[in-house]
Amino acid sequence: MLERLTAQDLTIGALAEPLPMSFAAASKHVIVLERANLIDRTVEGREHHCRLRAAALEPADAWLRRYERYWTSRLDALEDLIARSGDR
Repeated sequence: MLERLTAQDLTIGALAEPLPMSFAAASKHVIVLERANLIDRTVEGREHHCRLRAAALEPADAWLRRYERYWTSRLDALEDLIARSGDR
């Protein structure tokens, strides 16, 4: 759902449409995402429109970047070790 909201704001029905879940299940997921401050939901008549709050993902992105640097350095070290052992 979050990935689809990166392209455009969508109604709950549009979010549920391609997924193997009911509208009610999609609505429950939207409520969880809203409580996590990952989306904003506005109501226009009977339609609920959802918008991604991308800034809310910045702490997770920073945490993942830190581990990406760690694992990149570890894999580089492993690659060096393998290259040195092949030289023997």
